[in-house]
Amino acid sequence: MKTLLLALMAVAHGFVVSAQTMDTVSKVSATGEITLGVRDSSGALSYTLGSGKYVGYHIDICQRIIANLEKQLGKKLTTKYISVTSQNRVPLVQNGTVDIECGSTTNNEARQKQVAFAFTTYVEEVRIATKVNSGISGVAQLNGRNIATTTGTTSVQWLRKHERASGVDFKEIFGKDHADSFLLLESGRADAFVMDSQILAGLIANAKSPNDFKVVGEVLSVEPIAIMMRKDDPGIKKLANSTIEEMVKSGDLAKAYDKWFNQPIPPKHTRLNLPVSDSTKQAWSHLNDKPLETYAKK
Repeated sequence: MKTLLLALMAVAHGFVVSAQTMDTVSKVSATGEITLGVRDSSGALSYTLGSGKYVGYHIDICQRIIANLEKQLGKKLTTKYISVTSQNRVPLVQNGTVDIECGSTTNNEARQKQVAFAFTTYVEEVRIATKVNSGISGVAQLNGRNIATTTGTTSVQWLRKHERASGVDFKEIFGKDHADSFLLLESGRADAFVMDSQILAGLIANAKSPNDFKVVGEVLSVEPIAIMMRKDDPGIKKLANSTIEEMVKSGDLAKAYDKWFNQPIPPKHTRLNLPVSDSTKQAWSHLNDKPLETYAKK
């Protein structure tokens, strides 16, 4: 009995290793299932409506990638969603738990050593959200304040490096996800929340009292946001990139952007009113997977 148990454990272990080392297209073809890493509250890029339903700009792009993969494989696939966080998203892609991460991940040099990124589909501007009556209008007013940020994100790093942050001393308070960080601001435990502007706009639009908040101050950094996948897996990356290129040429990418950033979106049918930025237009017209470090800071 013990020998049989050990044999079964060895087989199971071998299957896990195989799933991790097999390229994504082959793995999906063999299992008939693809797993998307999604976010609960990453603004209009990726968020939940509850009951396991996820929507957003990057979700739409990932659905198009899946449709093209189904055409390539000649069969229908089952899509599984796994909610990921800023802390676990990279490890879950690395170990094969997640096949494609469709969230709000900044493509930077450190992460490129661990994972791969598709062409940049959104270029983010990091700014400050605060209450209307806070007296905060920019970096200089953050001195002595409590600043909310989300564990595992890069935004406060750029705040500290900003030229106007010299001599500005503040305390960081960490939220486990973006919704938790916004709650720190909403409840008064934090005076400001530093994050991607579209995430801030989405959280404010869906707050209990949206008019109580505003996005202020200097652009702290410009960050390329992209769909993430396993490193050294050219098949899935080629498919993702060709899908994005197809969507740019057809105008479908611009339509998807308008749908999520300028039109009423669920659940409250609010508008974020975020016209496409020049940086994002540039990324679409010159498709690339260049990391953050190649972008000029504003």
